[in-house]
Amino acid sequence: MKTDLAPTPPKTIYLKDYKPYPFAIHALDMKFELFDDHTIVTATAQYERKSDKAKNVFLYGEDLELLSVEIDNQKITNYQQNETSLRIPCPKDRFTLTIKTKIYPHNNTRLEGLYMSGGNFCTQCEAEGFRRITYFPDRPDVLTIFTVRVEADKKYPILLSNGNKAEHGDLANNRHFTTWHDPFPKPCYLFALVAGDLTHIHDTYTTKSGLNVDLYIYVRPGDESQCDHAMRSLKAAMKWDEDTYGLEYELEIFNIVAVSDFNMGAMENTSLNIFNTALVLAAQETATDQDYGRVESVIAHEYFHNWSGNRVTCRDWFQLSLKEGLTVFRDQEFSADLNSRAVQRIDDVTHLRRMQFPEDAGPLSHPIRPDNYIEINNFYTMTVYEKGAEVIRMLHTLIGAENYRKGTDLYFSRHDGQAVTCDDFVACMQEASGVDLTQFKLWYSQSGTPQVQFKGTYDDENHAYTIELTQQTAPTSVQKVKKPLHMPILLGLLDKNGNEMIETMTLDLKNADQTFTINNINEKPTPSVLRNFSAPVKLQTQLNDDELAFLMQHDNDNFNRWEAGQQLALRTINAMIDNNNADSSCQNFVQKMGNILEDATSPNADHAFFARALTLPSLSFIGQNRAVADPTLAHNTVMPLTRAIKKTHRATLDKLYAALSPQNAQFEITPQALGRRALRNVIVAITSSNYGEGCAKRAKEHYQAANNMTDRIGALSVLTHMDQPQTREAFNDFYEMFKVYPLVIDKWFALQAASTTPNIFENIEKLSQHADFNIKNPNRVRALYASFAMNNPVMFHHESGKGYELLTDAITRLNAINPQIGSRLLTPLREWKRYPPDRQHKMRTALEQILQITDIAPDIYEIVSKSLNG
Repeated sequence: MKTDLAPTPPKTIYLKDYKPYPFAIHALDMKFELFDDHTIVTATAQYERKSDKAKNVFLYGEDLELLSVEIDNQKITNYQQNETSLRIPCPKDRFTLTIKTKIYPHNNTRLEGLYMSGGNFCTQCEAEGFRRITYFPDRPDVLTIFTVRVEADKKYPILLSNGNKAEHGDLANNRHFTTWHDPFPKPCYLFALVAGDLTHIHDTYTTKSGLNVDLYIYVRPGDESQCDHAMRSLKAAMKWDEDTYGLEYELEIFNIVAVSDFNMGAMENTSLNIFNTALVLAAQETATDQDYGRVESVIAHEYFHNWSGNRVTCRDWFQLSLKEGLTVFRDQEFSADLNSRAVQRIDDVTHLRRMQFPEDAGPLSHPIRPDNYIEINNFYTMTVYEKGAEVIRMLHTLIGAENYRKGTDLYFSRHDGQAVTCDDFVACMQEASGVDLTQFKLWYSQSGTPQVQFKGTYDDENHAYTIELTQQTAPTSVQKVKKPLHMPILLGLLDKNGNEMIETMTLDLKNADQTFTINNINEKPTPSVLRNFSAPVKLQTQLNDDELAFLMQHDNDNFNRWEAGQQLALRTINAMIDNNNADSSCQNFVQKMGNILEDATSPNADHAFFARALTLPSLSFIGQNRAVADPTLAHNTVMPLTRAIKKTHRATLDKLYAALSPQNAQFEITPQALGRRALRNVIVAITSSNYGEGCAKRAKEHYQAANNMTDRIGALSVLTHMDQPQTREAFNDFYEMFKVYPLVIDKWFALQAASTTPNIFENIEKLSQHADFNIKNPNRVRALYASFAMNNPVMFHHESGKGYELLTDAITRLNAINPQIGSRLLTPLREWKRYPPDRQHKMRTALEQILQITDIAPDIYEIVSKSLNG
């Protein structure tokens, strides 16, 4: 008879405890009977015992109503069940296990497993959502062949799953079915199902081998006109992967479905990618240039997962960076090839520094391959993704492009259809290149951002330049001893005229202290260190302000040219904060910015680059480079510096703004057009920085003249900080114009949440009660609360503590609705120890209050407890 097991409390999972699953599952046939208020799932699996020690089949399952269990068509009842698992006695070495469950997608607010979104059925199974559909091992190293039959009422005309369509037809009672077969073995986290009333656009792609692939993008009716950019991005990604990696798509169909309720950005389910609508829909009137770029990047990212994640997948979740770090690197390089390579690198590093560096320095610091976790959803971190991509980039640099390609060829051919580890990937790189990567593998197990110091000495007598490099990574409570890492430091040397004295060279840094000598250097050079940000480190040099200004104007590596400006700006801001020659520092920097502005007016200027070059460091980056992070103090320094730039260079700024005006009414998504709009909007921000009535009028004029969403948002992002009539007029106009477009109204919420006006707290409360706000929709929650907490540090960290109270209330509500989204809102509270004492106390109090939530979800508990105790 059935017996009950005791409930299983949350526990810590350790990499060292990994054991292979003792059964192989050769095939899984699933039938979904979809109804308006419930779904019946019948899963029939072919099991084979691999270990004699396996006496029971252990399966995971959550929020499932178990209807029946059969072995070889015989119903059994001698299983053990609790709220998270099912244990079934194993009768023989080979057997067929059939499990029937009942689930309620319309009640699934967690948006994991099978749920309803906008009246349509859809799934999200990564990382552990499949256990909310049926009882199954639900681990990435169990690969099987899926055949899926979906039955539903004909009011859901579109029935999709993974693989190729095998069969479809009519059933009684106005119902119909479709059967899908995926010939490639996959883990259950890549399973997907969509059923609904959707429309689509269609195109085709012919692979290099001559296979014709049907491409579909499914959206809600009315959104199909916003899908062309996504389709172009998909086809570009398919060609790029063939040309760059030699990887072809091998199924007959590739489907993308955009849904409005989605916890993540997108999901790479084999042949059926499910996307957040925000990363599919793009049109001139509704999407910014940044949106266009994100759509292009994420469409490519999920497609690239077809090989780096699907055909070759992870053995366990500790290896997550195996697929995500590699695929982020691939999508970054794809975007760099299609657009400005320097600007892509600047944006990637800016994002890394803003989000990952604080994570590396905080209480939740972990290596790209962690050794433990409590809740797997908290495992999808900037470290695993973005730092993971930097590790792949370093490999590419160290062994060279040709050897890297040999390594990936070996990796995909050797491990196709397997679940493997990060060690397997590095082993292929080492075998293909002949380079010993033993020390390099420490990047996978060691956390923290290394500090690298550079010292250059010129020997005039011997015409030699000597370089001393040191590296050190701060210890943590988990890893008290940090070993030297193997990293590439790209170096250039410039003469007094800004000419290259050597070809960019790679310094192979392996030791804590290391010296390099370059001969035949005929004059004292200006070093350009860590070109292209060749390693994810914090660099300290002895370069003085004049040398930084020289690089800012002359460096041929545009990343380092931008970086020199950022470092000079940071020094200036710190000097102003500390009142250390503040006026002199400010004036010197403002004058140097004039050189950048003059260069931006040249006919062949990369306007996108100069938009970044004219943007001062973020408050987050400033805070990281001070002993105590105080966003208010930083903001009150950055604004006067911005206004000084405006005052000194107003004529040049106005001239450049006019020159960048659209040459014709045609809207284009080209690197040149993107650059013009980016620089023009940066100029609007600088010239409107006084926030007075005149600035409001100027920003309002920019808004009214806009023929695209980028320029409208550029104006509103300035107006939101002004308590002026023009602000209210523009925001009201924007809402009335776009109130039927949910993604645009997300922007409306987000812009207001970023306001630094004193009434922000009252406005956040009002917005949370707005008819268009829905706390069950992740996009809307991110638009209001994440934008406030992450993009408005000045008011979030207001000395009153009201910002922390607002976020605490939101997280408390989300704990019972969607704890995965709630846990991600905790990010700005994790660094509580870095702020002034009064803010520390209030942030700690907020965390302690969250910890007292009744039935606190593991997602939230893990981050809060580690933040408090780290």
